[in-house]
Amino acid sequence: MERWLALELASTIRHDGDGGVTDDLATAGETTRWIHDQDSLLPAHIRTGELAADEDLRQGIVELRAAVRALFARAVSPAPPSPADAHHLMPVDRALTHLNTTAARELIAPQLEWPHEGTPAARLLTAQNDPHTGLVATLARAAVDFLSGPQREQLRACTAPRCVRYFVKSHGRQEWCKASCGNRARAARHYRRHHASP
Repeated sequence: MERWLALELASTIRHDGDGGVTDDLATAGETTRWIHDQDSLLPAHIRTGELAADEDLRQGIVELRAAVRALFARAVSPAPPSPADAHHLMPVDRALTHLNTTAARELIAPQLEWPHEGTPAARLLTAQNDPHTGLVATLARAAVDFLSGPQREQLRACTAPRCVRYFVKSHGRQEWCKASCGNRARAARHYRRHHASP
């Protein structure tokens, strides 16, 4: 299954397995761990091995996540949004402004490198010396790319009981983000059918 950085960011709020919700960005240490886990999805100019989140970076990523989840809710509409934030979504106009402002914090330019005896390759050049700003701007640009791309049409909020994830639908009848959510939804449906009041 293809991984998208914007979807990974939105999925840092998830069902904890006990009927509650957990936040993978709850502390600076957990945020650092999440950043390092995204290394393969980040461009080369973002060196996650050197990044350690402080409270300002954590808060910047959390605010961006709130904007992304609000825009994901708009993308899945008229279907219901994730229950994790359905009652306290950031207004769409504010989410758009926040996303676009954050994406513009780092100015980057593609540069062509072509070794004398090699294959040409592109790399990104940034004038920004702050790796925290570069990371948050990269996450915002990933959300812009995701929401303006074809995968937005397949974005869904998982309908399984207690699940709060968004996912990209990979086949025609997919209703849940993963098999365990499908099992939980079928079990809940079975329970309701067999325990319905007469």
